[in-house]
Amino acid sequence: MTRSVVVTGAAMGMGMLMARKLASRGWRVFAGVLPGVDTRELTNGVELTVIRQDVTDAAMVRAGASQVADALGGQGLDLLINNAGVANIATGVLEAVDMTEARRLFDINVFGMVNVIQAHLPLMHQSRQSPRIINFASGAVRVPLPCSAIYNMSKYAVEGMTNTLRYELAPFGIQVTSIEPGAVATGMTANPVEGTARIWERTPPEIRSRYESKIRPITDDLGRRLLDSNDPDVITNEVLALVDVPTLKPRYMVGKEVKMLPLMQRLLSESAFERLIAKQFNIQ
Repeated sequence: MTRSVVVTGAAMGMGMLMARKLASRGWRVFAGVLPGVDTRELTNGVELTVIRQDVTDAAMVRAGASQVADALGGQGLDLLINNAGVANIATGVLEAVDMTEARRLFDINVFGMVNVIQAHLPLMHQSRQSPRIINFASGAVRVPLPCSAIYNMSKYAVEGMTNTLRYELAPFGIQVTSIEPGAVATGMTANPVEGTARIWERTPPEIRSRYESKIRPITDDLGRRLLDSNDPDVITNEVLALVDVPTLKPRYMVGKEVKMLPLMQRLLSESAFERLIAKQFNIQ
């Protein structure tokens, strides 16, 4: 029987890659994209169904789920990949963060994911093919560096939600896991050096004068490191390999710079690990 999947944030980046790869492997793919987005690259050469989906709009998400239900005709949804998210708003030192942007980021990264899960769980309860949910968190939960507090908070929230869902859905045979990827070379991380510079350009002068000399060397270093981000093709292959793993772990690290972090955290005390990261990024 053909397996079915909903992929959110499928108009670009890893979401597009995963949707196209699954479609090429014979899955019935429902690709969630923002209304008005050009989907020609997404649909070129593969058979999939585009679902207009702003994850922050609960009514639109429910309408998309109804479209999926009608198409499946009672067969149930086998896989939900919660990939939609943003990282390039509400950046900067916490003292200067724009709270409107912060709420917007949480609406997308956290509450948007909740909207999608709530709308599609009834379909997953109907699946007879080892249904599972894959939520995208971030390797940043292991190394929460300066100027990304709101993003980091949102990904901690994703992990907390995932951990709870594992208990809530285990009695129904629905498996849940979270992905902690390292930096990936997609549009979200394009021009990282310029991106970190813009953080300081929009920081209010009085706060900038207090923080820039101490924190900017760290963010500039991070921007340079992001130039060597992971290949999205490699990352998405690692993620999609999980659809056939018999029993999902609570979380998976994907990406060359993050895979050793869990081992390091097991071997070192929390304080020792923090000192190691601080030394690596010259945080004094």
